[in-house]
Amino acid sequence: MEENKRQKQVGKLLLEELSDVFMREGMNMVDGGMVSISKVTVTPDLLEARVYLSFFKVADATALLLKIKERGWEWRKLLGQRIKNQLRRVPELVFYADDTLDHAFKMDELFKKISAEREAQQSNSSGS
Repeated sequence: MEENKRQKQVGKLLLEELSDVFMREGMNMVDGGMVSISKVTVTPDLLEARVYLSFFKVADATALLLKIKERGWEWRKLLGQRIKNQLRRVPELVFYADDTLDHAFKMDELFKKISAEREAQQSNSSGS
């Protein structure tokens, strides 16, 4: 279902503020890797925000996601202090791992492999 204008506005606000909260709390650089918020979608009633996290070079992304989920109430409290004048209620935060970056890397590797195989076939057929 398509998001309405208000959902997009609230999602953008939450993305900006949560990114800043993560940076201040030191959650953007963890275990020698990076954590960033790639997207925030909000339900039509504005009571739940789905926060998609992107992990880059993090040793154990699953454990880190669990750690972030466990501190969800803390993130919501810090967010509430920042947006209390802009929203009546702070939405519940639900965290998900955004694996689009992983898919992009896998697709890139597949394309490289296909390209290398084609070059090998062309050199074999022209060399005969």
